[in-house]
Amino acid sequence: MSRSWVSTAKGAYVGVARGSGKALEATRLMPTEAPEREHRTRHWLYTLTHVYDSSALARIDVPWWTYRAIDVVETWLGSRTVPARVFEFGSGASTAWLAQRSGEVHSVEHHAEFAASIGPLLSPFANVMLHVEPPVASPNPQTPSAKEDYAGLDFTAYVSTIDVVDGDFDLVVIDGRAREACLDRAVPRLAPGGLVVFDNSRRRRYREAIARSGLKEQVLTGLTPTLPYSEQTSLLYRGRG
Repeated sequence: MSRSWVSTAKGAYVGVARGSGKALEATRLMPTEAPEREHRTRHWLYTLTHVYDSSALARIDVPWWTYRAIDVVETWLGSRTVPARVFEFGSGASTAWLAQRSGEVHSVEHHAEFAASIGPLLSPFANVMLHVEPPVASPNPQTPSAKEDYAGLDFTAYVSTIDVVDGDFDLVVIDGRAREACLDRAVPRLAPGGLVVFDNSRRRRYREAIARSGLKEQVLTGLTPTLPYSEQTSLLYRGRG
């Protein structure tokens, strides 16, 4: 299947899912509020009608990782004696979720229009610093992205944004573009005992980057909010020694 067909099919699915959700809510066959996350299957079924809707996911209060990863990271953040300092590659509902559970969140987004659209979502959080670094056109990108439709774009400035902010980070989230390069750049900035959340980690192009990171990997597969299929999120741990 060509990439254009993939994009068309994905767009059609999003339209049907969201439309179905509105119809079900209007007829009261689906609740207007999400079930508690402890009721995993019911919660997941509710989120299926809010695919690619960052505002809805923020209201539901979930990031776009596997449920198992959400549970582990929430416990990890809640157990800290000092609120975590976070850097995030790829903004959205996860940014709002992290802001409510961390001391400071720096998030970099490559898509300027999307960054503008989530501005109202993040404006209530004084501890969030949103950085916008679009890629630049280049015949030979120094830092490319293998994502469809991103050929000929250089994400060097985007990946390097982590170095604009001083100090180490307790948590780094990698869920945007050029993820291999993001991980390479993040490892030296990770505090002792720190954690990296690397989403969609089963993809072949990410396995080598994770293997060379030197971090201990915990693989968490299963249901993910809004997705009709199983996914995988990896948690990468740095020791304190």
